[in-house]
Amino acid sequence: MIKKITYLAQACSWLAVLTTVGMILLFLGFLGVRGFDTINPTLFFGNTPPWGAIIGRLPVWHGIWPACVGTVALVLLSSLLAIPLGLASGIYLAHYASGAWKRWFSLAVEVLAGIPSIVMGLFGFALILSLRKTVAPQANTCLLLSAGCLALLVLPYLILMTQTALEALPDELRQAGLSLGFTPWQNMVHVLLPVAGRGILSGVILAVGRAAEDTAVILLTGVVANSGLPSGILDKYEALPFHIFFLAAEARSDAELAQGFGAALILLILTAALFLGAYYLKSTFTKTWDQKNLSI
Repeated sequence: MIKKITYLAQACSWLAVLTTVGMILLFLGFLGVRGFDTINPTLFFGNTPPWGAIIGRLPVWHGIWPACVGTVALVLLSSLLAIPLGLASGIYLAHYASGAWKRWFSLAVEVLAGIPSIVMGLFGFALILSLRKTVAPQANTCLLLSAGCLALLVLPYLILMTQTALEALPDELRQAGLSLGFTPWQNMVHVLLPVAGRGILSGVILAVGRAAEDTAVILLTGVVANSGLPSGILDKYEALPFHIFFLAAEARSDAELAQGFGAALILLILTAALFLGAYYLKSTFTKTWDQKNLSI
């Protein structure tokens, strides 16, 4: 009887894996069939000469190049805002917070993790309205506001992954650096963070992926159609998720709908490239930290 239950559990596990892989392949195949033929210079630059569009000298009205640039800028800026704060907060929760303060701080992080993205977008929009009525009458939605709201949205991933990775380390390892004469800060930087780096960088990768695909937040905080390349962090911008949403909602011809599928495929490729870049950084840092640990 136990063997039958074991075999049944294994069969269900394999069925779940094959179903998941099959759905992913089906999705990729459908997107590839509908969008692959549209991938050409016209998809990116429209009727604008490519070099003039790339350097920002000529505007692009019917291509996704400004949306690609805006998406990358949005992800990088939100990551720069979220990663330092997330790492610092996770370190604090894992090693310095205690008692009621740690419980309340952890509860706040869990509540933040459960906030829907549309609510975060409404928060950003309401913040701009408040600034207009008080200290900054010229305040407007922009790239910086979208990046800040996205940073708040992905912050719980970074905090929880950092806290979990550090708290999972054995006590012997926590005392290793201190026994060698390291200060608590040196022990954290040279011993604990390198060992916990794999788990922490996994949180960074999740945060990058979430920032690249979210639409509801940017919809209310600065993204527009046909704004061109952003000239600064206080300007309006374009982004691929919104461009896809706009084409899906407003497509007036099969050509525009096909462009939406092409933009979706490009977003998938761009997100995969960001993931690969994050994994490369993860492997590079891991090798560097492992070499430092061996030298210690």
